[in-house]
Amino acid sequence: MSLVLDSAAQDLLFREARTANSFSDEPVTEEQVQAIYDLVKFGPTAFNGTPLRITLVRSPEARERLVKHMAEGNQAKTAAAPLVAILSADNEFHEELPRLLPHFPPAKDMFFSERPVREQSALVNGALQAAYFIVGVRAAGLAAGPMTGADLAGIQKEFLDADHTPIMVVNIGKPAEDAWFDRSPRLGFDEVITTV
Repeated sequence: MSLVLDSAAQDLLFREARTANSFSDEPVTEEQVQAIYDLVKFGPTAFNGTPLRITLVRSPEARERLVKHMAEGNQAKTAAAPLVAILSADNEFHEELPRLLPHFPPAKDMFFSERPVREQSALVNGALQAAYFIVGVRAAGLAAGPMTGADLAGIQKEFLDADHTPIMVVNIGKPAEDAWFDRSPRLGFDEVITTV
């Protein structure tokens, strides 16, 4: 193999990993979430902007408020997951740039003074960080159930503010025995890769 990562890690993070649709009752601890974040925070983003923000939905009251915004097919699994996270993009991420990009202080005003530019960057880089987060959940020995089937505007109004754009909701936990659908096909190398 040309990969440095051992085969077991490749299986855990990619080949055997699946989107979980049901979970065991085992709780997801704060320590697990901390370990996931401490790993995935190192993934690259443009200008080191790191716009992803994570809202953990733990209380029964908050879960009930969230479930009503999920698409019908996602409601039961969101209600039953041990932990649910709302992943959002902070459209005011540029305020942290002087601290996060200390070698280039003008970046905040030079590139991100206009809100539409910030929103585009926050969404692209927040989605990139959401992918890191899903892989980090897998690295913790847990399963993720990422979903965009929801009333995201309703979630924003219910849990966030105008400066935070929801990207997705992720159910997190140990998978139940029947957690998986059959694996769907993937495109092959020659269908995706073009050399110019």
